[in-house]
Amino acid sequence: MKANIHPETFECEVSCACGEKFTTLATVKDIHVEICSKCHPFYTGKQKLVDTAGRIEKFERRYGKKQKEASAQ
Repeated sequence: MKANIHPETFECEVSCACGEKFTTLATVKDIHVEICSKCHPFYTGKQKLVDTAGRIEKFERRYGKKQKEASAQ
């Protein structure tokens, strides 16, 4: 390995929104994530809707009204 070209690494604590915490090596000292291997649907086998930036509500506002009107008639 060449000297003085690699970034400095730190022991980093990664914390998930579900409360899981673990340590790893990274170039930053603290990382916050929304989904980890403890709560990701692929690893847990449970369905979980992850709403980023209100996409579900935006979809329901656009298309939910049309479905309600059609069922009312």
